[in-house]
Amino acid sequence: MKSVVVGTAGHIDHGKTALVKALTGIDADRLEEEKRRGITIDIGFANLELPMPDGETLRLGFVDVPGHERFVRNMLAGVGGIDLVLLVIAADESIKPQTREHFDICRLLSVRRGITVLTKSDAVDLETLAVVRAEVEDFLRQSLLGQPSLGQPSLGQPSLAQPSLGHSNPIVAVSSLTGAGIDELKRELARVAGEVPARDSTAIARLPIDRVFTMKGFGTVVTGTLISGAIHKEDELEVFPGGRRVRVRGVQVHGKSAEQAFAGQRTALNLAGATTEELARGMMLAPASTFFSSSRLDVELSLLPSAKALRDRARVHFHSYTSETIATVALYGKKQVGPGETALAQLRLSEPTLLLPGDRFIMRQFSPVITIGGGVVVENAPPRRMKNTADYARFLVALSEESRAGRLRARVTASGAQGLSLAQAVARTGWRPQQISSAASGDPEIVRMGDIFIAKPALDLVRKDLVSALDAFHKRNALVAGMSKEELRGRFSEVAPEAFASLIDGMLQAKKIELAGELVRLAGRGVVLKDEEAESKKIIEAAFANAGLKVPALKDVLAGLKVDKVRAQKIVTLLLRDKVLVKISEDLVFHRDALLDLRKRMAAEKAKSPKLDVARFKDLTGVTRKYAIPLLEYLDREHVTRRMGDERVIL
Repeated sequence: MKSVVVGTAGHIDHGKTALVKALTGIDADRLEEEKRRGITIDIGFANLELPMPDGETLRLGFVDVPGHERFVRNMLAGVGGIDLVLLVIAADESIKPQTREHFDICRLLSVRRGITVLTKSDAVDLETLAVVRAEVEDFLRQSLLGQPSLGQPSLGQPSLAQPSLGHSNPIVAVSSLTGAGIDELKRELARVAGEVPARDSTAIARLPIDRVFTMKGFGTVVTGTLISGAIHKEDELEVFPGGRRVRVRGVQVHGKSAEQAFAGQRTALNLAGATTEELARGMMLAPASTFFSSSRLDVELSLLPSAKALRDRARVHFHSYTSETIATVALYGKKQVGPGETALAQLRLSEPTLLLPGDRFIMRQFSPVITIGGGVVVENAPPRRMKNTADYARFLVALSEESRAGRLRARVTASGAQGLSLAQAVARTGWRPQQISSAASGDPEIVRMGDIFIAKPALDLVRKDLVSALDAFHKRNALVAGMSKEELRGRFSEVAPEAFASLIDGMLQAKKIELAGELVRLAGRGVVLKDEEAESKKIIEAAFANAGLKVPALKDVLAGLKVDKVRAQKIVTLLLRDKVLVKISEDLVFHRDALLDLRKRMAAEKAKSPKLDVARFKDLTGVTRKYAIPLLEYLDREHVTRRMGDERVIL
């Protein structure tokens, strides 16, 4: 069953609520004050099912909004998720101020389809009705012609310059009192609503909260229009902003219990994990650990032709879906935006909110509070500082790419060597992981390393810089076999660990670099010894090889070399790394052949007696206690012997 959300719009007392009741039989005014005063104060809801020409049933959810100028902020909380608008104009009053403002709001929110309803047709004669119809047709036509034109691409989203409500949508005269025209309106509703593209139920779910209340026997209940995805019973959701986790205990769709709700449906959720005091209109529900709230948004904004110029750093009232806050407008490359003009800007919100690229918003003047414009979110994770504003503006324009791959490439490229993780891509686009993976796989300019996406030019630059870093290290450290992995990683800390590991693996396979234990070196580049260094290496090795187990002090050997102390120590490090020499204590170094011979002698001694003490070991090896104790401890560590009291057991 297809679901479409229909919103009302229009001036106060033009019959919006009465029209909804005539269509659905439901009085959308739910507050006592609304019934007492006879005006709509807050948004109300109703539903209707209509047959479609193809035999399917169409489910319409109505959002009835207040028409009084004092309650426009409530009206804005209701129209953010609508698919189709009923622009209500009373035949006995024609076009009034809130008619114009509500119409502007619907255009700014890019509501693509609508029906203009001339209510109270029974209150005027046919001639007057014809005059009002002509006035409305002219108003719609002039409004469309007077829409602001964009100064640059619309960043991949519908702009105010594109056709919206107006000449392709019908005008129907009705009387909610007598019922005249209601059947015709239902037929037009079925036709126009049938043309509304279905919302994506496979997308990641988001539900802007418009009501919070407690229901006896159930607890906390929230309602809203599900703008994307699906929500099921027992789903774990996160509340934005704030991050509180809640569990869905129950689901209702248009007042009826359901196992799940789909995009485009009016939805009520019974939640566990939060009280009514912890939830409020303006918050958003989405799957846990998927998105983030942001206090800064890069946007494309447009001013209405009737608005005054908007200066850089001006404060405005910001509305999107059900949220409302104050924002400071920081324009990119401009000091002000004129009436009817469009510009790129960053909005700095006084309260964080969850919005994604493509989400639309309304701006109202700070004082007096009137609607002045709106726009579309371009980027929800702008950097707090940018090196080059012009480059960043080009990045924002690059997001106008129509293809998903193009928009993904722009974000990946802007992420540089750090790359863009799959989780970050989801949070910054709202696309499903499969969609992101598909877009990346079809783009030769994007390289995937695990769950990190890096632009090929950035990766090539990192690879080039890595080779340069190793080359410089070899030149500075000719006696060192390579740079430690840890030191090399520190040089490229901006690269994601997962991507760095993948890059090293790729260079190893391509034989561009080599590993020697924990050391990394360029292929074919090892230690290069000068003549005096090679001679010193031979002297050190010979000194310990000839000494057997009665080795000299290392410092005494190094003192007789021609090279300086620093180079001499590096040569020793080389011999230790290659295991030519073995350090068994802080002061004693042995040649590997001497230790290998000792192991053989211990094996031969085991055949005579499996146990020996320090005295017997000294007799066996001919060394003093100075050497005997460290050598026995070495054999214990190597599991050649095991100490038992004052003796050793030869293993």
